[in-house]
Amino acid sequence: MAITSSTTTAFDVPKLVSQLMAVERRPIDQLQTRVSSHEAKISSWGTLSSLVSTFQSATKTLGGSLEKLAATSSDTGAFTASAASNAVPGSYSVSVNKLAQAQNLVAAGQASSSTAIGDGSATTLTFEFGTISGGTLTDGIYSGASFTANGSGPASITIDSSNNTLEGIRDAINAANLGVTATLVNDGSTTPYRLALTSTSTGETQSMRISTSGGDGSIGALLNYDPAGTQNLSQTQAAQNAALKVNGIAITSATNTVSDAIQGVTLSLKNTTAAPATLAVARDTAAITAAATSFVDAYNAMASQMKSRFAYGSKTTAAGALAGDGTLRTMQEQLRGIFNTPATGGTLTALAQVGISMQKDGSLALDSGKLTNALATNHSDVVNLFNSPSGFATRFDAWAKETVNPGGLIDTRTTNLKSNVSNFNTEIDRLENRMAALERKYTKEYTNLNMLLSSMNTTSTYLTQQLSGSSTK
Repeated sequence: MAITSSTTTAFDVPKLVSQLMAVERRPIDQLQTRVSSHEAKISSWGTLSSLVSTFQSATKTLGGSLEKLAATSSDTGAFTASAASNAVPGSYSVSVNKLAQAQNLVAAGQASSSTAIGDGSATTLTFEFGTISGGTLTDGIYSGASFTANGSGPASITIDSSNNTLEGIRDAINAANLGVTATLVNDGSTTPYRLALTSTSTGETQSMRISTSGGDGSIGALLNYDPAGTQNLSQTQAAQNAALKVNGIAITSATNTVSDAIQGVTLSLKNTTAAPATLAVARDTAAITAAATSFVDAYNAMASQMKSRFAYGSKTTAAGALAGDGTLRTMQEQLRGIFNTPATGGTLTALAQVGISMQKDGSLALDSGKLTNALATNHSDVVNLFNSPSGFATRFDAWAKETVNPGGLIDTRTTNLKSNVSNFNTEIDRLENRMAALERKYTKEYTNLNMLLSSMNTTSTYLTQQLSGSSTK
């Protein structure tokens, strides 16, 4: 009698479970694909939001630049100028006779900058500011002059044993913000260290009067200064107003920044003039052209991205992340509506009339010569074309706000996408927990089955051996 032994092969449990789980995980894989797709859309909307904001900024800059004026000096070494929108275009003659300056005073020299002055008893050092009138000035000292305070009131500090050196006095004055800057100058003599005081403001009403009270008198002997009396410091530069003429009219200014001589124009005086210079105030065509260029570039960057992200795929190109998106279609239609709706209130109604024209591919192009000519011949209507209630800058700005502001088109669409991603991830987490339990179940079942098969194989082998032994007897 012939006996045949059959052995059943055990399962490769990890491989089998992995194959089974790959099938079970298909819903998770599908959800993760949807998450990736939504995240790509969210990223695209972020890019478009930034481009819309850039376009909005360029739109505002262009609208604001239309009223911008340029002020050009024929002698920039003597003065420069800037013009506000309320300046009057024209040509002005400007002569600068004196520059505004601050008073400088210097104390007598000391052998050391760190040696104590006086016995350190408290001394009050007081500064007043005002105008020096009359008298004569010889070697930095006034005689026969008077001093009239400017009404700003006195300012004081205390000098005592903690700061009664030149360095200490300097630091105390500077720390107190009294309207005076103190420095130490080394003149190279046997008593080289000299305290120099400069008013922080220019103009003839900013001359100093310095007095002391208390102490042993040493601080007063060094720093008391009254242009009409005792002068222990000498003046190295007098306080002075700027003096200039505009179209032959004499003007004075306490500072070298003169903003009230010519309507809407601020002059920055640099030096005196040997002969009258010319100030030309005119429309800032260069700034307007630059703003128009930025407007066109910003629109083209935005429109290009909107077009590529909305496009459906083809055999040669991949679909855009927002292919066929309804919100993006709405934005594109709104833009077309703005371009196709004429402005009202002036003779200019379309952007093409000022050199900003739509090309066949949907981009904008700028003819700067046409824009410059429109500004020169019809400035008020150019302003109306952009800045009136029906103007293009006004409507583009409103569109951008409705698009990117909270609650706008992009914000609403992005919020919905983020909500979907959150829901997908919640479902993925739930399924992942189920997958973990299912994997444990499969692993246990097939491991047990392997154990059963192993036991069956052992039994089969035993029986085969037993039957083989019986047949030989």
